[in-house]
Amino acid sequence: MRFLFVLTNLRGGGAEKAVLKVAQGLVARQHQVALYLFESRCDYEIPEGVEVVLAAPGKASVSKGWLAKRLLAFRLARHVARVRPDLVVSTLPFADEVAMLAGLPAHWCRIANTLSAEIESLAARSPAKAARRAARYREIYGQRPLIAVSEGVAADMREALGVSTRIAQIPNPFDAQAIAAAAALPVAGLPEGPYVLHIGRFSAQKRHDVLLDAWQRLDFPHPLVLLTHPDPALTQMIAARGLQARVRVAGFQQNPYPWMAGAALVVLSSDREGLPNVLIEALLCGTPVVSTDCPSGPAEILGRDFPGALVPCGDPEALAGAMARSLAAPPAVATVDLSRYAEAAVIDAYEALAAEKGAR
Repeated sequence: MRFLFVLTNLRGGGAEKAVLKVAQGLVARQHQVALYLFESRCDYEIPEGVEVVLAAPGKASVSKGWLAKRLLAFRLARHVARVRPDLVVSTLPFADEVAMLAGLPAHWCRIANTLSAEIESLAARSPAKAARRAARYREIYGQRPLIAVSEGVAADMREALGVSTRIAQIPNPFDAQAIAAAAALPVAGLPEGPYVLHIGRFSAQKRHDVLLDAWQRLDFPHPLVLLTHPDPALTQMIAARGLQARVRVAGFQQNPYPWMAGAALVVLSSDREGLPNVLIEALLCGTPVVSTDCPSGPAEILGRDFPGALVPCGDPEALAGAMARSLAAPPAVATVDLSRYAEAAVIDAYEALAAEKGAR
């Protein structure tokens, strides 16, 4: 079968990484897989056998305006008509909107975040803008089938956004053996002693401010290591708290698994997620985790086995307390059941969606 994944770009985000894992799993089963990108930016290594098609070769950024979206949609529709994929999957709102405007057959939108949480956060700053964002999302997602990466994302689409279309719940795939092998590879720059790790791009959603405020409250000798691209605003945020000697920005890492495996603790401080890859990957590396109980995903992963690892969003004191407890008495993470995230089951689900085209 032939699969086409539509993305804005392949910058270092969890949604993009998950799509690459799905593509890799499909290629391993002898399917034809292509990534259709609007921008040429790529922070990841493309899996062998996966084709990359650039809508605008050489452009690291494209306009997001009204006309630009429709020009991109025209190019995308022309490409789909030529290659006739069995399944088209777009992910993240800009790519979803362009794919919607293209009117593609066999098109599913993959929802990787709790969109109502994004709208609520926006409403605190601009109610009018939040209302427009909600209307835009209802227009994009209200008339086409969706793939939700977690139970919480599926519930959010139905209950908060009022979407009544078909929703298939398919989580991100994780290959435990491949992660273990990648974690054993040598990498440069790992701290020599124990450290606490945060992985995630510098954005408001990830709440580096809450993480740093929590770190201020702790008196552990460990450094806090941030795997993210350097950013002047992040540097200023660290300096404003006097944490220059205790926090290290180590940059984006194509292979974060040795960093996960070597950490004493992996922390997630986000206000919202869909299905946070980093929590599952850290657990597969045998590393304890602490996370905000944000919508959605963390509670689905940790709530049954480690409810004490979950803390309220935006609460540095609670986050610091959970971090201190985990560092003082690390839990036995091997007891967590992660079988529902196994790669084979996820690839089966994508194959089943593609097979529906032939059945129609």
